[in-house]
Amino acid sequence: MEQLQTSSDVFFLLVGAILVFAMHGGFAFLEVGTVRHKNQVNALCKIMVDFAISTLCYFFVGYWIAYGVSFFGSAETISGGAKGFDGQGLSLVKFFFLVTFAAAVPAIVSGGVAERIKFLPQCVATGLLVGLFYPVFEGIAWNKNLGLQESFFAAKLGAEFKDFAGSIVVHAFGGWAALAAIWRLGARTGRYTKGKSNATPPSSIPWLAMGSWMLCVGWFGFNVMSAQTLKAVSGLVAMNSLLAMCGGILTALWAGKNDPGFVHNGALAGLVAVCAGSDVMHPIGALVTGGIAGVIFVHMFQMMTNRWQLDDVLGVWPLHGLCGLWGGIACGIFGLKMFGGIGGVTFLSQLVGSLMGAAAGLASGFIIYSLVDLTLGLRLSPDEEREGADLSIHKISANPEEDVRSGRM
Repeated sequence: MEQLQTSSDVFFLLVGAILVFAMHGGFAFLEVGTVRHKNQVNALCKIMVDFAISTLCYFFVGYWIAYGVSFFGSAETISGGAKGFDGQGLSLVKFFFLVTFAAAVPAIVSGGVAERIKFLPQCVATGLLVGLFYPVFEGIAWNKNLGLQESFFAAKLGAEFKDFAGSIVVHAFGGWAALAAIWRLGARTGRYTKGKSNATPPSSIPWLAMGSWMLCVGWFGFNVMSAQTLKAVSGLVAMNSLLAMCGGILTALWAGKNDPGFVHNGALAGLVAVCAGSDVMHPIGALVTGGIAGVIFVHMFQMMTNRWQLDDVLGVWPLHGLCGLWGGIACGIFGLKMFGGIGGVTFLSQLVGSLMGAAAGLASGFIIYSLVDLTLGLRLSPDEEREGADLSIHKISANPEEDVRSGRM
């Protein structure tokens, strides 16, 4: 029976890892549909290459920082033949599952800095982000590193900081790191002139919608399978994720005045926000959490682009940074028994932990992207930016056959 349980957990978590891995295709196509046609190839390449770099950096360094586990033993050892490694390679599947979360952080940043960042410097920044900086906060929140969960959150604030599936650890951290990168890079050439916003339309609403749908489907692996074992899985997480998603869609539809970009990102806003408390909220609490997130995304995206003139191409700071921050705090509201939740959380613990996660992301992004900018330079030249990242970096466009036929190449 014990072997059967382990086998079941391996398969369960493997399916979850595959679902979250598929979400990276969603990140790619969401960016492809949002950027201009001359930057579509670059969007696809960035997400795939960032995933590969993230996996290697997390394998060799990041996972050890977060969980104190390294994979330098023999195959027999790491697949369950030694202390500290679960049988049948369960520990290895846990790594696969968690690296898909870690790689989401640079995928989030990618959408904010699209259309004007150099390729190699972004790759270097990805390695630093996933290999050194992200695992520190991940380990504090999910592995109780440094003893802060017991000695500070539980002892001083009434309960350990809770983030079931990464509203703060992944989304807020990534969104606030992206804000630092966006600030460092500056706006795209011609995006703002004489204080006026010159918005560029998305290149493809269908591709944008496809990216959103891929992310929504994979999110049920992201949230539900964060239980990591069959014994701990709960249908409540699926129900809460579903209702939060619907809440985000409908409020973004209303606040965004039927704009399809807001509708499809509204679904993601709701899902980002519900991650932290999806296992303790009542479904109505999850619906409200997702609905508020949809409004946050629409209004803050408009605020940052039109009034503050921060050029966040996909709106990753309001979507992941702010909706993630709201989700961590909302766990401390709608997770309380007085609001129909299961309990085991406190508002103060969630508020402080959420702010710490956002601050960690912002500080990490500022350090990394400032360092890379000073040493390698982050921005494409004005001529390269006008030509587009596809041709200036990858030497090929999204539709090369059509370009040859029409004489553009």
